[in-house]
Amino acid sequence: MTSFWSARVPEHPGGDGVGRWPTRPFDAVIIGAGITGLVTGVILARGGCSVALVEARGVAALASGGNTGKVTVLQGARISTIRRAHSAKVARAYVEANLDGQRWIGDFAIEHSVPFALEPALSYAQRASGLRVVDAEFAAAREAGLAVERVDRLPVPFPLAGAVSLADQLALDPVGLTGALAAEFTRLGGVLLTGVRAQDVRASDPATVATDHGTLTGDAVVVATAAPMLRRGLYFAKTRHSRSYLAAFRVGEPPVPGLFLSVDGPTRSIRTTPDVATGGPPLLLVGGGGHPVGRVDSTRIEARRIVDWTNEYFDGASLVAAWSAQDYESLNLVPFVGRMPRGLRRIWIATGYAKWGLTNGAAAALRISAEILGEPWREHRPWVKVLATRTTAPSDLARGVVENAAVGRELFTGWGRALGNPAPAARPREGEGVVVNRGGVPYGVSTVGGRTSAVCAVCPHAGGVVRWNDVESSWDCPLHGSRFEASGRLIEGPSTRDLRAGSPRSASER
Repeated sequence: MTSFWSARVPEHPGGDGVGRWPTRPFDAVIIGAGITGLVTGVILARGGCSVALVEARGVAALASGGNTGKVTVLQGARISTIRRAHSAKVARAYVEANLDGQRWIGDFAIEHSVPFALEPALSYAQRASGLRVVDAEFAAAREAGLAVERVDRLPVPFPLAGAVSLADQLALDPVGLTGALAAEFTRLGGVLLTGVRAQDVRASDPATVATDHGTLTGDAVVVATAAPMLRRGLYFAKTRHSRSYLAAFRVGEPPVPGLFLSVDGPTRSIRTTPDVATGGPPLLLVGGGGHPVGRVDSTRIEARRIVDWTNEYFDGASLVAAWSAQDYESLNLVPFVGRMPRGLRRIWIATGYAKWGLTNGAAAALRISAEILGEPWREHRPWVKVLATRTTAPSDLARGVVENAAVGRELFTGWGRALGNPAPAARPREGEGVVVNRGGVPYGVSTVGGRTSAVCAVCPHAGGVVRWNDVESSWDCPLHGSRFEASGRLIEGPSTRDLRAGSPRSASER
């Protein structure tokens, strides 16, 4: 599904395509044209570096172009969640990193005329039982140095029992922002290669990036994909994946301005945005419904819940667009940013933003670019040293045990479901998919756009059996979140290979 933002900008900058393949060495090669990759590229290019940026699809094709556009430091119950697991020093460093990231985005938006609004961010409870979380977030935010306020009530049509509020946070169009970043990057001489999938990075002197179009070399390599595509460091096992849903509506009376996010379930994210298409009243954006990738029976039902909730609380709501996005959370709760292990100090990584990539992504770019440029930013930005040297807490280990136990269960049950459904099977109806067993091999069979396709249903990353996503017509792996088109082409995730095409002599033959 195309995001509301992407649909508004059909001429989004697409980079240089492939064209003539660059053979010269670069100072830095960046993988991923989202917020982290683009901001890193701009900063390095401003610093005089030669930079190549490779992107498998297009600029902001995934989470960076499909988020809510909230550039805020108050992030639901994020600060109090980190504070429960870490020291006050770590929580404050997380806040300071996000403040720096927010400040950079704001300055860039002003400099390049990217429209934005200043609105309060509100972490709110939908019921009285959620007020204890509101109170905890208020205390943790104050302890971390934020000038938050406690709010008891607001004139909104949806349930709100109380909230924490932080003034002057940014609301913008993330695709407009990334388009301006891409334009600035290329203006500065950066080489933006879209439609190029990175497949591996070799730690050497210089480092080598292997892609499906050729090889690039650079003194530094930045892996700025949402899910690291390298096994080095095992970050795919140190993060948990989540898919959530968003929708845009025209409503009779939009709510008061604010960037709302509930701290109790079911999660609801609410904001308004200008209706640039008609010039009419602001549109309403509603999100939520997060769940681990590939671990629900029907994604269509999850997406529908957003629409039903909006219709319940906003009279005359008319759906304009609906889409979804994927995020990764560090099991340590704080993003993983810095040099990768066994990378000869030439490979950097950034992942685990827990749905707050606009501020965390910019903060990661500030840190990584400073280290590549050799700037002593640790002295001027104390949060860098604090976050770089934080220790693993017992609760971090516990979350790792729980998540990886879930991965093990999904591996076992996925194969069990597949092997228990022998081929042939009836041809799937339009928009449906089924996994069948032929000779001990799971095959995924689906019908999309009148065409029935069969692929090997075993994810090439870690051997999980994929499940059909009936709202996006994709095959999703429940182990580490890799996703594939009906044809088997890789969409996102830690996998670097497509699903193998195949024919189990099932769907299309009956």
